Amino acid sequence: MINLEIEQIFDSFDKNTIFKDKSLLQSNHKPEEILHRRQQIKQIASILAPILRGEKTSNLFLYGKTGSGKTLSVQYVQEQLLKRAKENNKYKLRIEYLNCKLKKISDTEYRILAELIKKMGGSVPDTGLPTQAVYSKFIEIIDSEKQLIVLILDEIDQTVKKISSDFLYNLTRMNSELSKSQICIVGISNDLTFLDQVDPRVKSSLSEEEIVFPPYNALQLKDILNNRAKLAFKEGIIEEGVVEKCAAFAAREHGDARRALDLLRIAGELTERDNSKKIKLKYIDEANEKIEKDKILDIISLEPKQFQLVLYSIIKLSEQKNKEGKRQLQLTKGTAFSSKEPIFTGDVYNFYQELCLKNKIDALTQRRVSDIIQEFDMLGIINVRVISKGRGGRMREIKLAIPRLIVEKAKEIIQGVLNYV
Repeated sequence: MINLEIEQIFDSFDKNTIFKDKSLLQSNHKPEEILHRRQQIKQIASILAPILRGEKTSNLFLYGKTGSGKTLSVQYVQEQLLKRAKENNKYKLRIEYLNCKLKKISDTEYRILAELIKKMGGSVPDTGLPTQAVYSKFIEIIDSEKQLIVLILDEIDQTVKKISSDFLYNLTRMNSELSKSQICIVGISNDLTFLDQVDPRVKSSLSEEEIVFPPYNALQLKDILNNRAKLAFKEGIIEEGVVEKCAAFAAREHGDARRALDLLRIAGELTERDNSKKIKLKYIDEANEKIEKDKILDIISLEPKQFQLVLYSIIKLSEQKNKEGKRQLQLTKGTAFSSKEPIFTGDVYNFYQELCLKNKIDALTQRRVSDIIQEFDMLGIINVRVISKGRGGRMREIKLAIPRLIVEKAKEIIQGVLNYV
């Protein structure tokens, strides 16, 4: 019986009546036309154009919320630059892209440099060498011939948050050690203020130009969705109002085009699974719920161990507080009592230190843990409220802001990574 049901599912997918080319709705798809970013693309091209004459340009920083077209725009200009450089054939131009938030490379200078060396055709062991030796290897590879190198570092703020601003400083000072080559940096960040937090000497050495990408509004998102939907779906599949609802959801989420495209793609997938002939408004609501859950779990799984330990501490302390609250509720025989008792930063740090000890991981400072807590608050995983204790000063009260089901899955992810139960 089960085999017959599975065969029927497979048959229904063989007769796909929804998608023409689903890949066009994926976040990694590079469209031929980038809508509503003409001005930003022209600015990027103007700033980087001197490299076609063999000149080093200013370092460039692109700022804007997730899904505002930063990476797409700079990669479009990258392709045009490489095409033009190949035609001229006067100077060797090399442009390398690296996402600094990727789990396997985001934790240390060593790993980021090792990945850049790998992209340049070299290799270093995963661990074991002094970081200075890895820098020397990187310089040796770059300076082996006359060339201009552009490093596009996506999520560049992660290098400051998770390593230190010294990495950026060392990278910008590298040109003084090169005799044949020159490096320029294109940094991409969702955080408009991250450079305000770095050492002044680092900021000075960057000598950067800045382009800010505003979020897309609902009308712009509607244009983007309609443009992709024509090519991604078969004709007459989308019910009236679906694209508008997708755009409205994404506009509410800081104008995130990636989210809008994900919503439309997942709604299409849900339509297929339901064996429906049309993408209806209800599938947008279902897709939105699914994305919310998946987004939080993705964030948790991609964070480095230190972040995961801090979150695990918050989860475990919250569970302990809730148990205490329920016991108190029983003792008071129904007297009003909150079972969602708050916890405080000091509690989290003490619990976190114990976890570090058990897992043989060096503990961060209390100030750094406070910064991580603030990041979780910004991501919507927790709610932080500053309360006054009178003469006792001010304290930060912490409450989990994610559903119980997601908390359980988050615990499983962290326990799996840390091998800790």
